[in-house]
This record gives sequence, structure tokens and C-alpha cells, in this order.
Amino acid sequence: MTSATKTAGVGAPARPGTAAGGGALAGTGTLVRFALRRDRVRLPVWILALLLGTLSTANSYAELYGTPEDRANAVETMGSPAGLAMSGPRHYLDDYTSGAMLGHQMLGFTAVLVGLMSVLVITRHTRAEEETGRAELLRSTVVGRHAHLAAALSVAALANLVLGLLLALGLGGLGIDGVDAGGSLLYGAAHAAVGLVFAGVAAVTAQLTAHARGATGTALAVIGAAYVLRAAGDSGENGALSWLSPIGWAQRTYVYVDDDWWPLLLCLALAAGCAATGFALSTRRDVGAGIRPQKPGRPVASPALGTPLGLALRLHRGMLAGFGAGLFLMGAMYGSILGQAEDMLKDIDQLQEALERIGGTGIAEAFASMVMVVVAVVAAVYVVMAALRARAEETAGRAEPLLATGLSRGRWAGSHLAVAMGGGTLALLVAGLGFGIAGAASTGDGALVPRLVGAALAYAPALWVTVGVAAVLFGWFPRASAAAWIVPVYAFVVGYLGQILRFPGWMNDLSPFGHVPRLPAADLDWTPLLVLTLVAAGLVWLGLAGLRRRDLETK
Repeated sequence: MTSATKTAGVGAPARPGTAAGGGALAGTGTLVRFALRRDRVRLPVWILALLLGTLSTANSYAELYGTPEDRANAVETMGSPAGLAMSGPRHYLDDYTSGAMLGHQMLGFTAVLVGLMSVLVITRHTRAEEETGRAELLRSTVVGRHAHLAAALSVAALANLVLGLLLALGLGGLGIDGVDAGGSLLYGAAHAAVGLVFAGVAAVTAQLTAHARGATGTALAVIGAAYVLRAAGDSGENGALSWLSPIGWAQRTYVYVDDDWWPLLLCLALAAGCAATGFALSTRRDVGAGIRPQKPGRPVASPALGTPLGLALRLHRGMLAGFGAGLFLMGAMYGSILGQAEDMLKDIDQLQEALERIGGTGIAEAFASMVMVVVAVVAAVYVVMAALRARAEETAGRAEPLLATGLSRGRWAGSHLAVAMGGGTLALLVAGLGFGIAGAASTGDGALVPRLVGAALAYAPALWVTVGVAAVLFGWFPRASAAAWIVPVYAFVVGYLGQILRFPGWMNDLSPFGHVPRLPAADLDWTPLLVLTLVAAGLVWLGLAGLRRRDLETK
């Protein structure tokens, strides 16, 4: 009997007829309590991060655009097709208060993050449980066939409702002009509604494939498609495409402008439909299997799979492709407004001061340097996930059979770290390429392509240091491996927001990203890049040394 079964309190053998009498939802309440216990750290961190990020952004908007003149200038710049694609529908610009600005520029972005939280909750407590064999063990007791999915949906719904309530209370208590209590309640409800939609989407994708990563990747692709449809619709004339996206529905509540609640009914209807579909599909497959049959493998494996590096590449290729495509699009979106950067930022004093501290010959260069920090942080999210894949393989019990052969621990873990470092560098390359191509088209300056690609690649040593930190935690303190997420989060807060809010310089020095030359505005300095590379090499060596000295852990 596993510890998970004991904790769930369903380890006792079922009496004859008990399971049938309990129904398809038997044991749901116990599984909800078990899931909440397992996520007692993850969910509060998600909720607090989204809450504090929203509150700080609302305060920043109130400070940066404190006068009607400032907001009028923002309307002029955000009214372009590129600006609307980055933010939301044009109707918000009719009465551009601080609240309208928050709904216009932040709602679509945070909706993506809320959707990500919901997807991860669902797949963690459904498909991942089946993949590890725990779901089959639990369902041999008094647990109904729908209990796992119902429990996961209940936990996701609770997390979204708590987030929505905290957003409503937090924004309503700020006392900012244009951010009233009624609009704040709608703002929180819109996030909760979008979160429920993507929880339902994940409930469907969890039935389609036999692997948790496949279910997560498919659901994330749906989130990406929803955002792209919203962006394409809002940048067009009639906005019809936005009505195909739940993110577009949330933005068409026109929070703090019209406060229309009815579009959220579309979200709730879609969420209910997806959840019902998930339950229906779960009855058409076996536990541990997916609706979509797995493709038969090749009669003979590729020679690359006989090497640890080839196996690591195979395991990481889906995530790398997804992040690469996403970063290319992200770079292209920022590049598309590069030609308008001077008009967008010329009347915002705090941003002007931040750009002046960065330097460069023009606002466009300084703006590109500031945006490059965001691109690097997103790439850092990938490298942390990739570096920690070795920990997931270990706890799932898949590493032990490999290491029982002639494969050394150093080669096994080193292959995952090498893919993380190489994949992160490739992600920076494609992001810089997208930024450069779109920026060159926006400004008419073809020389921006190699310059912005170089600016992106300059952050590669900082990514390698991030991998090194993850390696040290994995090697010496495996149960604290999740602390590696501190590096990209801190880099974003200090490297991006800190430039605007003027954090002390020593705080930026604590981040590896703070030592990278701010290209293309600054001059290239090889010394910090070489030092970061050496630090990364030392951290990776230290992490692998720790791995050789400890026992493997499996759940």
C-alpha cells in the first residue's frame, strides 16, 4: 500500500457491493481533501503571485497615468492594430480610466496565467495519477469512476473562486480613481470564469492521451489558440474572431467601462460543456489509457535513443517546440510595435527615466533592451522546467532502471541539463529572430535583425546559471528543487519592474540576468558573460557531484 493511499484514507478493502452502492462519485470528498493537502503550497503561491502582480500593476497604472493628459496619450498609442493585439478591444479606449486601462491591458494576459494554473491542477490530479499507477490502486477501493476527475475539477474551481474573490476585494480596497467595487467584482469573476473554462478543457485533454505531458501540452495549445484568436480579432475591424475565444469573452465584459456580466455566461456554459464531455469520455477508455490510440513504435529504435542525450532530447522535444514557437510569436508581437515605441512612451515620465538609465541612442533601442529581459525570463521558465525533468524522472521511478545499467548518474542527469542549456539558447535565438524580423518591418531598419538576435543570445550565460542553480538543488537538496523557480521570478520582478519602480542597484546584482549587458542599447562587454559561464559550469559540476553522493528517491 502506498503512502498516497493511506493519506487519502481509502486503503481499506471494499466490502462486496460497497463500490456499486457508493456510485460513480464515491470518495470524491476524500480525494478533494487529499488534493488540497498535496497542493497546500502550490495553489497559495499561484494565487498570491497573481493577486500581488495585479495589485502592483493597478498601482503602477495609477502612478504612471495620473492625469487625463497622460491617459489621452496612452489612448493614441494603444489604438493602433499592434497595440490592440497586445492589449484588448478598442471600446476600452472610449473612457480610459485607470480601471479601464487595467481591464484593457492586463485581463487578457492574466487570463492566460489563470488558465495555466487550472490546466496544471487538472492534469496533476487526473492523468498524472493514472500515469504513475496511483489512480488504479485507489479505484480498487471505494472510489467511483468519476471521483478523480470530479475532485480535480472541484479543487480547480475552488482555486479560481478564491482568486476571483481576492482580486475583487484587493482591487476594490485600493481606492484608485476608476476602480470601483462593482467593477472589481466583475474583474475577479472574469478571471474565475476563464479559469473554469480551461479547467474543463484540461478535463477533456486528460482523456485523449495516456501521458500527463501530452494532456498538458494539448490544453496549453488551446490556451495559445484562444489568445491568438483574441489578438487577431481585436486588431481587426469587426473583432469577430475574438468571439471565438473565452479570453475574448472575458474582455468583452468591458470591466470598469460598461461592466457587462452576460459574456461570462458563455464561459460558464463552455466550462460545463467541457466538463461534461470529460466525464463522458472517461467512460470510453480504460484506466491508464487514452481515447487516442498510441501510434505503434518503429520495429527498431533510433540509434540516438541508445544514448542518454538522445533520450533526453526525445523527452524534451515537445516542450522545447512549444516554448520555441511561443517565444518566436512573443518576439514578433513586441517587434511589431517597436516602430511606435517612441510615440507610446514619450509622455510617460517614469518609463522615460527607466529608459534613460538603460541608455542607447534612441527610445526604440532602450525599449528593446527592456523587453529583452521579459523574453529572457520566459526562456528561463523553460530551462527550469527542463532542468527539473530529471527530478520528475527520478521520483516517477523511471531513472532507477536506467541507472541499474552501465549508465552513470553524471551522464544521465548531465544529458537533461545539456538539453536545458542548449534548448534555452535555441529559444533565445528564435525569440530574437522573431523580434528582429518584426522590428525591422516596423521600423524599416533591416540591421535590427542581427542586433536583436545578438541581444537575445547575450542572456544565454544567465540561463546557464539558472540551470546550474537547479542542478545544485537537485543534486544536494532534491526535495527543495522547486526553489529553482525563485531565479526567473526574481529576475522579472527586479530586472523589469525594478527598472520602472527604481529598485536599488544591489538588488539587480543578485540576479544573474542583472549582469548581462543591456543590448542593443548598451555596448557588448564580454567579461560578465564569461564570468557567468564559469559560474554556470561550477554550479553544474557541484550539482552532479551531489547527485553521485545521495540515494535516489521515488514516490
